[in-house]
Amino acid sequence: MSPRKVRSVARLLKGLSVNEAEKKLSYLSKKAGYAILKLLKSAIHNAINKGQTPENLYIKNVIVNEGPRYKRYRPETQGRIRLITKRTSHIKLILDTK
Repeated sequence: MSPRKVRSVARLLKGLSVNEAEKKLSYLSKKAGYAILKLLKSAIHNAINKGQTPENLYIKNVIVNEGPRYKRYRPETQGRIRLITKRTSHIKLILDTK
């Protein structure tokens, strides 16, 4: 997904507790919401493995940067081709304790 679309979802989560963010993302109807929810669940499980409790965690920061662009081609009229760029994102989710 393009970083612009992911950033619109990421702005909603900054400063929320982990449980609130999970509820908000599960009802969100954007494709980026599913990707960030998957990342959040992974971060929660990593924190549990390190001895943290999910009730004390909150989202400190969400950083979305641009990833590599994949170049694809589409045929056009009169033998020409059109370049299509598939944009990707790098998402960095930082959790902290209260």
